[in-house]
Amino acid sequence: MKTSRIWLRRVAMGLLAVILIAALAFVALRTGPMAAVRVTVQRVAEDSVVPALFGIGTVEARRSFLIGPTTSGRVRRVLVDVGDRVATGQLLAEMEPIDLDERAAAIDASIERARSAADASEAQRTDALARQRLARANAQRYADLGKQGFFGTAAVEAKLQEQASADAALATADANIAAARHDMQRLAAERAGLRQQRENVRLVAPADGVVIGRDAEPGSTVVAGQAVVRLADPHSLWLRVRLDQGRSGGLAAGLKASIVLRADPERPLPGAVARVEAVSDSVAEERIAMVGFEAAAAALPVSIGELAEVTLALAPAKAAPVVPNASLRRRGEEVGVWRIESGKARFVPVRVGASGLDGRVQVLEGLAAGDTVVVHSEQELSGASRVAIVDAIVPARP
Repeated sequence: MKTSRIWLRRVAMGLLAVILIAALAFVALRTGPMAAVRVTVQRVAEDSVVPALFGIGTVEARRSFLIGPTTSGRVRRVLVDVGDRVATGQLLAEMEPIDLDERAAAIDASIERARSAADASEAQRTDALARQRLARANAQRYADLGKQGFFGTAAVEAKLQEQASADAALATADANIAAARHDMQRLAAERAGLRQQRENVRLVAPADGVVIGRDAEPGSTVVAGQAVVRLADPHSLWLRVRLDQGRSGGLAAGLKASIVLRADPERPLPGAVARVEAVSDSVAEERIAMVGFEAAAAALPVSIGELAEVTLALAPAKAAPVVPNASLRRRGEEVGVWRIESGKARFVPVRVGASGLDGRVQVLEGLAAGDTVVVHSEQELSGASRVAIVDAIVPARP
């Protein structure tokens, strides 16, 4: 009786040990280091990828104007505010003229004085011309009578000297007239320049536009070239778009664009690349393209400085094997995928081509249509990894 009890106890202990070993083996094969890695797979299909470029853009005005004085001065008044629409030639602001009006009055007085001097010179010339004619007639008469012996040589020479003096007086009057006229021309030029300076204190709009900045207030002192008012042409809005240099192949003027404004994400707007900038951003490794709106920008709900998402459509690539971008892995310097072969995963280097914004990548070398590749795995794979294909990887519950 006692022996049977010992035997039953030993059998129970053996069964318990077998169950524990089986449980440990089950746990090791399902969740331990020897467990198969759960993966999702996809069959490689031959298809055409539509590549596209994506970037973030900022709305800018192609034509903007900084309105300010040409000389330093104090702002007298500002007649517009931010958001106002202005027309060509409209007065926007005005600077203090300081002494321009007084200088203009002084030049006007100088011009009148020069005109009076010119009139006096004209009168002197008339008198000198009459004296010249009289002196010339007397000299001719004395010369004729001297030949006949009625006058001596001294008397004839005296009359000839009077004629020379009259000629000199006439030349002096002509010179005085010319000098007076030159003075009038000089003063007229100074007055024109002063009037231009007087006009420059009036800051007017060079074109139709919208006021986007009011940078000075009445009483402020500004230097030459400093903006008092900033304008932008609402019909010249476009976007400065930054694109990844590594994905910018095919970027060129004329590419069609889809523009999604941050303020109106439900309504994409059509556009096109107007210009590709010759200078890129070497720090951010981005190329810069200017994208214009196809519709009239003035009729769009667009504000300068607003952000927008821009998608540029490139030409479709040729048909080739296509895999999801998530299936690509990097091992050292190689880019490849894990291909399922006879129930096992093997790393295959590939050469990729064009990629689309839908997450698909064209494979130029390394795969063929019909191959099965790993898309997602619950942990990193290695050549010794066992895989278990599932429909979806769901995290284990704690």
